[in-house]
Amino acid sequence: MKEFKNYEEFWPFYLTQHSKKSTRMWHFVGTTFVFICIGLAIYFSNAWFILLAPVIAYSFAWISHFFIEGNKPATFGHPFWSLRADFQMYFFTLFGRLNSELAKLEETNHKIAK
Repeated sequence: MKEFKNYEEFWPFYLTQHSKKSTRMWHFVGTTFVFICIGLAIYFSNAWFILLAPVIAYSFAWISHFFIEGNKPATFGHPFWSLRADFQMYFFTLFGRLNSELAKLEETNHKIAK
């Protein structure tokens, strides 16, 4: 398992583990269901929806890792940073900022390769 000093080191690694657009899309769908479940829990005053949220979200995410990305989910080694990074990736995607993050990562990797 790769070790990181801080979240800022982890974030670029997390992005490399989500290199395929379809993996990121399935993560987005899964995380959207988290918000839907929270809304349903509030609307119906039923906490069971809260318990259902991670089951649905991780199902979409992990299936995408195993069958699309072909790697092991980062959450297995770094569960809290992975959760934070998933929400960061979600909101960056939602607000159109993810492509610039991916470009920065690609530029950094290109400089390292030289």
